[in-house]
Amino acid sequence: MTNEKTVQTVSDITRQIKQSLETTFPRVWIQGEISNFKQHTSGHLYFTLKDEGAQISAVMWRSRVATLALLPEDGMKVIARGSITVYPPRGNYQIDCDQIQPVGVGELQLAFDRLKKKLAAEGLFDDEHKKPIPEYPEHIGIVTSETGAALQDIRSVLLRRFPSVEVILVPVRVQGVGAAEEIAAAIKDLNLYGNVDVMIVGRGGGSLEDLWAFNEEIVARAIYDSRIPVISAVGHEIDFSIADFVADLRAPTPSAAAEMVVKDRSELIEVLRNMWYTMHRSIEEMLSSLRDSVGGFVTSYAFNRPRDLLRESSQRVDELERGLHVAASHILQLAERSQRALGQRLEALSPKAVLLRGYTIVRKQGKIVVSSDDLDEGDVAAIQFHDGIVTTRVEQ
Repeated sequence: MTNEKTVQTVSDITRQIKQSLETTFPRVWIQGEISNFKQHTSGHLYFTLKDEGAQISAVMWRSRVATLALLPEDGMKVIARGSITVYPPRGNYQIDCDQIQPVGVGELQLAFDRLKKKLAAEGLFDDEHKKPIPEYPEHIGIVTSETGAALQDIRSVLLRRFPSVEVILVPVRVQGVGAAEEIAAAIKDLNLYGNVDVMIVGRGGGSLEDLWAFNEEIVARAIYDSRIPVISAVGHEIDFSIADFVADLRAPTPSAAAEMVVKDRSELIEVLRNMWYTMHRSIEEMLSSLRDSVGGFVTSYAFNRPRDLLRESSQRVDELERGLHVAASHILQLAERSQRALGQRLEALSPKAVLLRGYTIVRKQGKIVVSSDDLDEGDVAAIQFHDGIVTTRVEQ
């Protein structure tokens, strides 16, 4: 008797196993440590979940990656939810994850520390990038939940301290899947709107998981890129977020942020009142001093006897004029004496005066003869006396 054997293909067996597994394990929660993590260029995540005794392949499709509050890394302990499937080309079974959560606060703290270190190394926390908060803002943007207590606290403080400011609210979710993306988009929208002097970004207190949206990199970079100064108001005094480190100013609570962003109207009014009082007193003292000065001038001799001053000045001008004439006359006399003396000296040295003393001038052909050697026998010479000229011929 021949035993008939039922022969199946690999694909048939794999299909049966796939159907059995996927029917038996439609949805499971698995806890383990991530290893061999890889994010493909397609956006899908591939990794392995393992514990001390076994391991299982895992995949998360790109459409679900966006829902993660924290991108997994090797060595991170997580709880993954998904269905067990079989990948026929390799005959491997795997968990198709739709949700991944870190195990406990420790993993979140590690992620927080890693991102903080990364952004600090890039300079996002440096003071040189901090923008000054305007002292008297007129338009304040708020990015928070429209139903949260934080918004009510901020509005209450603003209404009490400076009710004239305009508040522009951009409502967002402040926790859960997609909250970080909404917060980042709201910050960008306020920058596009432009008519905002400063913005407050925050929420009330909560656990590290509740505040995690403000620890996301997308929110940190949106705050850093904002042209509008940002005040971070996340949680209570003991809580710090990545947003606190990037923001231009950190407020411990939303109420404190509102107090930081506007002055107290009553205090400003008191300051203005004191300034007005000081200016009023100063003007009064100045006017009193001017009145005294004018009064002294009005009662002065100069103000009441201007004609006497004019006569005294006229008399002084006459005296100066007489002195000027005397001085000018004296100078002219000296000049005349000096001129006469020079004239006499010149007259004594003139040829005419010499001739009067018996001297003559001999000329030959119009030139003065200064030596007897210049005359020869037969030369005709002219002899000039003081009273005339005679002509003579040289004989010897």
